[in-house]
Amino acid sequence: MGEFYYLRTTSTTRIRIVHRTMTLKNFLKGLGILAILLTLIPLVAMNFWWIRMFDFPHLQLTCFTLITLLVYFIRFDVKSKGDYFFSLALVACFIFQLLKIWPYTPLAPLELLDAQTAKVESRLRIFTSNVKQKNKDWGKVVSEARKYDADLLLFTETDQWWANKLQSAFSGAYTYHESIPLDNTYGMILFSRYPLQNASKQYMVDDSIPSIHGQLKIPDGNLIQLHAIHPTPPMPQENPKSTARDAELMKVALQSKESSLPVVVLGDFNDVAWSQSTQLFQQVSGLLDMRKGRGFYNTYNAENFLMRWPLDHLFISDDFRFGTMRRGEKVGSDHYPFFAEIYLEPTGSEKQRKEPPTEHQLKQARDEIKKARNNK
Repeated sequence: MGEFYYLRTTSTTRIRIVHRTMTLKNFLKGLGILAILLTLIPLVAMNFWWIRMFDFPHLQLTCFTLITLLVYFIRFDVKSKGDYFFSLALVACFIFQLLKIWPYTPLAPLELLDAQTAKVESRLRIFTSNVKQKNKDWGKVVSEARKYDADLLLFTETDQWWANKLQSAFSGAYTYHESIPLDNTYGMILFSRYPLQNASKQYMVDDSIPSIHGQLKIPDGNLIQLHAIHPTPPMPQENPKSTARDAELMKVALQSKESSLPVVVLGDFNDVAWSQSTQLFQQVSGLLDMRKGRGFYNTYNAENFLMRWPLDHLFISDDFRFGTMRRGEKVGSDHYPFFAEIYLEPTGSEKQRKEPPTEHQLKQARDEIKKARNNK
């Protein structure tokens, strides 16, 4: 009787261990399947917000996939073909994700080369900050901007209250400015020490989403074509699709491609650098990203350490060279400010020139613009 009880107890214990093992393995497989799905979803060529939103946390997804892969080996069965197949799928996803963010690590080659002559008269210092409209800590924003002594200041999400505060702080030192105060979180204001010629306020896709354009004359006498933008993000409370954002990016890309002047495009893109949209923007425009080979410099979300990615961008033509780049301190907004120093050095620009866009890429850009027109 005692022996029978011992055998029954041992058998029950084994069943429980096997059950717990299978439960853990199923849980780990569930995490792996989630990682695979989150890798594949952004590849779908559709502009619905619930697809495009997965473009943003790519760094986080890469880390999640790696952790899932490593943890899965706890219950890896060397005799199971299914485990080999599943592990290979996770490895493929990790490699794919890593390749997308690799260019933005310090281990990758530079896209924008360092300045050679660094002449002061050819220098342009740029400061941009999404202030967050409901943020009232304007003193921090002003203090942070003054710290960099930039030649060009761009503030987004500026309503009339913000416009008044910023104009009182900067209008004396910055002779030229363009202001579009709006209470829909898409207002913007631009300050410049240098003459701003042919300045225009445009509503490129939506009559409530402005942008600022013009030519900036720097001290060496050269003109620079400037585009300051802040398109809408693909979010249900903002825009259920990325159509408007992508169309605005493509319009600016085509204008930049055709420009005979050096080009600077800056602002809150509401998009990350590695997304299909911003990649196409770069391919069509031929503009360079100073982050490549230097780091992510995540400007959003300043309020959440785990959910950060670069939303505020500065893309420039190959006439420029790199001086410095910094992410600012917290200013009460959900964005960090962004500062960059660049130099106009056209000599040797061919060393960093991108390949011209293909006909297919140009067609893709024009198709995105057509989509926005058809949605009106």
